[in-house]
Amino acid sequence: MEEDSPDRVDQLEETFEEMGGELHDFFMLMGQYDTITIGDFPDDEAAAKAILAVTEQGNVSSETIKAFSRETTRELLEDLP
Repeated sequence: MEEDSPDRVDQLEETFEEMGGELHDFFMLMGQYDTITIGDFPDDEAAAKAILAVTEQGNVSSETIKAFSRETTRELLEDLP
């Protein structure tokens, strides 16, 4: 790993904040993926801009998954016909 790798998480957090988002968590993983980043943005467009800003720096690829909280999931299920 590069010597500046720990600083990359700080840069990630700054980029998220610049795009109106918040970095909630960052984990190193064992398995198919190297890391997972959990963040929150005001909308999908802000999230997309942040992802593009991070990936254009190079040596990073992303797979985005939209998650719903337990409360939101419950609301969605209750609204089913």
